[in-house]
Amino acid sequence: MPKFLKAIRLDASDAHVFPAAAEPGDWVIPGTFAFRAYTPEGLEGKIRQAFVSGFLSLETFGWSTLATPAEISEDERARLVERLAQHFVDEHGAPSAEAAHGVAEAEIADTMELAEELEINSLLAIQREIDDEGAINERFHLVTPPEDAPHARIWDVSGDE
Repeated sequence: MPKFLKAIRLDASDAHVFPAAAEPGDWVIPGTFAFRAYTPEGLEGKIRQAFVSGFLSLETFGWSTLATPAEISEDERARLVERLAQHFVDEHGAPSAEAAHGVAEAEIADTMELAEELEINSLLAIQREIDDEGAINERFHLVTPPEDAPHARIWDVSGDE
């Protein structure tokens, strides 16, 4: 079964650092397009934190610091495409959901490609910056505990949550 990304929350910090926090278990995408109209000077406070390290929820359109891969059904994937296409209309000026459908499909496909390479229960973080020419660059990295720190498994994410 294909994989997608879900928000995961290890503490309450997302609710304090982002303009709105994703709920644990929300399907998420990188969402870098949400910052297309910002300049470096316009990225301040909670918006800056979302820019620097947030994944965008397709349920609440809040932000999550961490994502984890989970299996996704074709019906759920199709629902997310429609939800994102409508978000492009409601929040980003697309003329219609039909016009935005291809871009939404591409965003969903890119996230699925990213998730497919990850093991279930891995933790993924994102880091963004704006370069000197105004381009947004994003990098993904796995969050791993230090090798000398003992740890135990503290959560499971299943596809039916």
